[in-house]
Amino acid sequence: MEIKVFGPGCAKCTETDNLVRQVVADRGGHITVQKVSDLREMLAAGILSTPAVAIDGVVKVTGRVPGQEEVAAWIDGAASGSDGCGCGTCGCKGKS
Repeated sequence: MEIKVFGPGCAKCTETDNLVRQVVADRGGHITVQKVSDLREMLAAGILSTPAVAIDGVVKVTGRVPGQEEVAAWIDGAASGSDGCGCGTCGCKGKS
């Protein structure tokens, strides 16, 4: 599993990166976390507001710091093959 945290390095982006890394450390497994601060890469991923998080190429949140439980649900959902968005009904981007 690959998680990307998008942001230029502002306080909220750093907070999001730290939060995601903490949840990943608690979960264990084969998960890589990459911090993306390149504007071109952000735009190519469709990110217009930061911080943002994508798991295996699926954007889960933009424009806010997610909660720890939210990130854990996304990881669990991606690992199990469900959408993990939190809405429980579709392939939407959940509570973004």
